[in-house]
This record gives sequence, C-alpha cells and structure tokens, in this order.
Amino acid sequence: MIRLLGYFFGIGTAVALLVAAGVAVYVGNLSKDLPDYEVLARYEPPVTTRIHASDGSLMAEYAHERRLYLPIQAIPDRVKAAFLSAEDKNFYNHPGIDIQGIGRAAVRYVSGGPMQGGSTITQQVAKNFLLTNEQTLDRKIKEAVLSFRIEEAYSKDRILELYLNEIFFGLGAYGIAGAALTYFDKSVNELTTADAAYLAALPKGPANYHPFRHTERAIERRNWVIDQMVENNYISREEAEKAKAEGLGVKPRRGGTYLFAGEYFTEEVRREIISRYGQTALYEGGLSVRTTLNPDMQRIARKAMQTGLIKYDTLRGYRGPVTSIDVSGDWGVPLGEVKGLDDVPEWTLAVVLESGASGLRIGLKPARQVSGELVRERVEGTVSKEDMSFAMRHVVDGKTLKANSPADVLKPGDVVFVEKQEGGENTYRLRQMPEVSGGMIAMDPHTGRVLAMVGGFSYAQSEFNRATQAMRQPGSSFKPIVYAAALDNGYTPASVIMDGPITIHSGNTVWTPKNYDGRAAGPSTLRSGIERSRNLMTVRLANDMGMKLVAEYAERFGVYDKLAPYLPMSLGSGETTVMRMVSAYAIMANGGRSIKPSLIDRIQDRYGKTVFRHDDRGCEGCNASDWQNQPEPELIDNAEQVLDPMTAYQITSMMVGVVQRGTATSVAELGRHIAGKTGTTNDEKDAWFIGYTPNLVVGLYLGYDKPRSLGRGTTGGGLSAPVFKDFMRAALEGTPNVDFKVPDGMNLVSIDRKTGMQATPGQPGTIMEAFKPGTGPADSYWVIGMGEDGSNGYGEALSPQANQAIQSGGGGLY
Repeated sequence: MIRLLGYFFGIGTAVALLVAAGVAVYVGNLSKDLPDYEVLARYEPPVTTRIHASDGSLMAEYAHERRLYLPIQAIPDRVKAAFLSAEDKNFYNHPGIDIQGIGRAAVRYVSGGPMQGGSTITQQVAKNFLLTNEQTLDRKIKEAVLSFRIEEAYSKDRILELYLNEIFFGLGAYGIAGAALTYFDKSVNELTTADAAYLAALPKGPANYHPFRHTERAIERRNWVIDQMVENNYISREEAEKAKAEGLGVKPRRGGTYLFAGEYFTEEVRREIISRYGQTALYEGGLSVRTTLNPDMQRIARKAMQTGLIKYDTLRGYRGPVTSIDVSGDWGVPLGEVKGLDDVPEWTLAVVLESGASGLRIGLKPARQVSGELVRERVEGTVSKEDMSFAMRHVVDGKTLKANSPADVLKPGDVVFVEKQEGGENTYRLRQMPEVSGGMIAMDPHTGRVLAMVGGFSYAQSEFNRATQAMRQPGSSFKPIVYAAALDNGYTPASVIMDGPITIHSGNTVWTPKNYDGRAAGPSTLRSGIERSRNLMTVRLANDMGMKLVAEYAERFGVYDKLAPYLPMSLGSGETTVMRMVSAYAIMANGGRSIKPSLIDRIQDRYGKTVFRHDDRGCEGCNASDWQNQPEPELIDNAEQVLDPMTAYQITSMMVGVVQRGTATSVAELGRHIAGKTGTTNDEKDAWFIGYTPNLVVGLYLGYDKPRSLGRGTTGGGLSAPVFKDFMRAALEGTPNVDFKVPDGMNLVSIDRKTGMQATPGQPGTIMEAFKPGTGPADSYWVIGMGEDGSNGYGEALSPQANQAIQSGGGGLY
C-alpha cells in the first residue's frame, strides 16, 4: 500500500513538474513580447490647455481628454481613500496582484453581492498604459507579469499617481482633477467625502452610473464606496451617514469659453496657438496661456459696440420674428428648441401668446435644469406698445410700412427677442438682432497688447471676427498715413495745399474725386485738410510727393502688405483690417516706434517653462544681488523707429484738431486729450473712427457684412465716433488726463490758420503749430498743386470759387 502511494505520489510530482515547466515556458514566451514598462517614467498624458486673461481669469479650456495632471502630493487623503476603498484596499500591501481580493470578488459575485473588481490598481495601470482591453487569458497573464515588474520599478505613490491621472470618468473627463472640475466644478481640495466617493465609483463604468440617466444606481454605488471607507477605517460611521444623506450634487461644468464677452478674443488666441504649435499642442499639450485681455475693458467694449449697433438698427424698423411655433399646447417645449444668443444674456427668447392694440402678452423660453431637461414652470410677461415703438415701422418684402397696432406687427406664435425692463415686474422691451455689424480693437500703444476685441454683435450669431478677418476700406481714416509721410519728408502742418476741383487722367480713365460735402475751400493748410477730411487736398498731396512714398509708408505702418501706387489709394480705397489700422495709429501714439500687436503675453508648457513671451525688451540692471542706492532698472526698447518722433507728435497734434474742431467734435465732450480720425467710404458703406490717448488706442468700423450703403449722410463722425466716446468714457474713468508729450527740440509757433504763415501778436484766427528744428512757417505764400498760369497743375482751369479763395488768402502766389 505504501509502495502504491509512493508510486502515485511520484507520478503526481512528475506531472506537476511537467505542468509547471509548461506554464513556465508559456509565461516565458508571453513575457518576451511584453511592452517596455519603463515608458511609465516618461509618461506625458494628453493634458488640457488653459487660456487666461491678463488678471488670471480662466477664459477657456481646450482638450480631447479633459485632464489636469496632479502629482500625488496634491491629491487629498480623503480622495485617495475613496479610490483605494473602491478599487484596491490592499494596494499598499500586495506585490502587484491581490490573491485575497480576487477570491473575495469571486465569492461576492457568486453570492449575488455588489460587483467588486479583482484587478489591483497596479494591474489597471498595466492594462491602461501598456496593454489592450481584450478579454483573453494571454492578456491577463501579461497584465500580472507587468504588475510585478511595475511594483519592482516604481513606488506605490507613483503607481497611484499614474492611475488617478489616467482613468476615464465619463463626460469627457480624464484624471481626478479633470473629473472634479467636470462633475462638480471644484478643485480636488474642495471635494467632500460624498463627492470623492461618487468619483471613485465611476471608473468601473461611467455610463452605468450617469448622474442624471441612472441617478439611483449612481447613489447606490456611491454609498457602497462610502461604506467601504468606513470598513477600511478612513472615515467614521457618523461621517458616512452624513455623506450618504447628501444628493449627488453634480453640476457639470460647461465647455468652451468661461469669460463673459471674451468669445471672439478667445477664438483668435486658439487660432494663433494652432498656427504656432499645431492642434496636438493645443488639445493635448497642457499649455498655460496668459493673454493680454483686460476683462473690464472687454465688457465695456462689448457694451459700447452693441449699444451703437442696436441704436442704428432700430432706426431702420423691425424685420419680423425669429421664427413661429405652435402655441395651442405647451408652448414651452417648442420654444425651448429655438436657438437663442448664449453670449447676450440680457436678451431672452419669447413667444407671442396674445397681440393687441396695447401690446403683447409673451411666454419666456423655459430654463434648463442641470440634467438638460426643461423646467416645468412657464413664465409669462408683457411688452407694451411703447416698449416696441421702433417696430411700428416694420419691413415687409423690402418696404417699410407703418403699423397702427402691435397686432399689425406680430401675431400669436411668433418668436421674438425681449429684454427685461429695469425695475419692471415681468415687463419687457422688444429687441431684434442687428443686421449691421462691425469690429473694434483696444490696444496699449507702447507694447501692442490687445486689451479688448469685439468681432461683432454676437459670437453665437456669427463666429466671423470683423476686427481681424474682415477686409474693409478704411476710407478717410487712412489719411493720417498720407499726411505722416508728407510731414516726414519736408512738409509741415502749415504747408498750404489747394482744395479745389481736380481731374486725374490715366490712359483712357478719368477720375474726378470730390470732397464729401461736394464743396471746395480753396488753399488750406495740412492741418485744416486733415481736420476737415478734405479728399481733394489729400489727392493733391499724394500726387505732389508721389504715391510710391505713400505706399512705402502704408507698408511700413503695416496697413497693407503691398499697396498699389495709384492715387485713389490715398483716400483709403484699399482693403485692410481694424487690427492693422489700430496698430498703425499705435505707432503714431508711441512716438513713431513700431509695435507688434499681440493677444498673448506668455505661454508656458506643462512643466511651467516659458516657451513664448511677447515682451522681448531688454532690462539693464534687473539682476542685482543687492540694492546699493542704484537707479531703477530701465527697459531697453529695441523696436524699430518707423516714424520720426517729431513727425509722430505733429500728426498727433493735427488729429487732436480733428476732435476739437473737425469731423469728430462729439468726442471732445469727454474733456480728454484725444487724437483721432473719422473715416467714411464711398456710398457710406463703412463708418470708421480710430482715436487714442497717450496710453490707449481704440479703433472700430460699422458696416454690413455684405457691403451696402448705411444711408445717405451716415459718417464715421456721426455713427462710429459716439461708440468710441461711450467706450472711452467708461474705460478712462478714474485715470489721469495725460497730455501728449512734446518732443525735445520742437518749436511751437503761432500761425495764421488759413495762410499757414507766422501770425502777428493779437491777430485773430491763429493756432500754435509744432515745427521741427530748422523748419517754420513759410516766409512767402505758396500753394501746393497750383500752376503759375493759374491752373491747378493738371491741365484743368480752376473754378471761380477757388480763384476767389486764392485772391483773399494772402496776396498772391509765389
């Protein structure tokens, strides 16, 4: 018997050895093809890129996987405890595989208890980082082998750090930091025990525990995690009961942009980052972008532009409802499907329920719950006839008709925009989305930092950025470039030019430009020409000095890449952008130094290293070991001198005259030292105004996207200058009224406004004019663009009015 037992034992031992050898060979063969686990040391997961305003406010986040990488030291103990309890309570004790955990999971599953995974956190790291999700024995064995190797190579904290930053939580969130923001709009440090337990419940199956579709199941799983935290002595029973009594409290964080009114600016930054570094860097690189945007100034710019657009648009009448819906049943459901303007929160959509002689009864678009479902409450309001008075002139098939009653304009079922009356109880005023649009830029002239940008009335309505993408004719706002070129090349503000009829022949083409008012003033100084925006003087000046010079300065100022040297271009008939025009004016405000417009101050990579900085000025004496009464460090401005500083002051002084006496006198009401120039294009298709103080440049245009006339008599001074004024009034509030600095060496001389010659003491009609050293008022009267034979120098006889103006101007021609 003993011999028989020994016989069987020997056979069993031999078989066991053979099986063990076979398993060893099998595992050995699998191990040969295992991926390199050392890549975990170089782990760089896709991380969210975050864009911030100049004050640090979060503007936007961009990511394919919404993840913010956190080192293990930054993750609170309660969060780690929740995940260890849910996934691997023996994590800090096992060598990579938890035999007890596997057995326990199997027993619970067979007995019908809650599902509990058998894989350790280390195994999940091996699977998620190095293997596939296929359900095969080979993969499980590879996972086990890799787990042992990972445990030998890395610390427990490092493995847990990799796990917590890699796992998917649903709703597009990856990693614990991204999940905390996505589900609760909190940092990990702000997560409660209930919050952490719910997040710990998600990795097993985010869709199975969706906070809104499977709320009860999600709470049940969360409560199980809380119980596990008690069992593992991480929290007390009292804390657990309190946490379990809470609801899920999920408040999904919306994607896209977060800073109010910053959508156009944010999108421009997004495009710039892609052009610099590519899409992968934007959506996976974890860049930290600090922009130049001033949030307060951005809100002011938005309000000023929208107010101007609405004012112009409402004067043109009402064009009808957004759409129409059926109001015979629950009108809230179809109304909730109509897309509104998310970035114009002052307005809301409403449906007309009743329309009568005294006004409208309306139903407001229902709000949506966190889950996305419409609230059940239906809110109604009223719009009086007075609060929709502009709609009494309504446009039908291109014709403007006058209505006697609101019922003639709108009927039940019409969907409209309304704005709540201040202080009113459910009373609203009718609104409509303007057809006219425009672009606006505010910039620091010393650094080129773009402080505010408005690309249109609403980004939700149109993503086209009219401040940077719209190519428009600048009209007369281009004239300061022409005059600056002249002042930089021998002319003075007191040079006299003929403001009279002129005909230009070019081959078979004949061009006869005219002033906006159709009249001519005769001989006038350069100052008078720019203050009154005289086209005829500008054409003569450009012809006298040559269009090649004008084109050179236009390109030097960055207004155009290549300007055709034709005389009509001197009147701003070439197309450019608001950004370029504002940058050109910034050069004049900056003493003639070139500037590089920038939306970005600094870009840092995921490790905090600065990879881009806009301000490249040097700083002598900035790095000192101690202070020994030495002077403060000086920033060395290495920007190119595009324009003589004295020329820059002269053209600035002349544009101050535009505000004080010229085409933009409404701006003078601010009582500030402001230089600026209006611009109106042919057929009044665009209305411009660009102006500046010593420290702020602002420019804008208003016009239809498909250019058409804004209406006879519409000018930059009448339409755009008031928008500029509204912006500056608010933006400059509380700041000192700084005057433009006169460069050293300039001479201020009193001259006669009309003749440009030096004035005698007490003579009326004089002005103090700035002259460069070696220049001054003319000793004799000379008119540019005037022939000795009494012609205008272009083969055409002068008009009697022009001759009369010459005779009364200063005693003749020299």
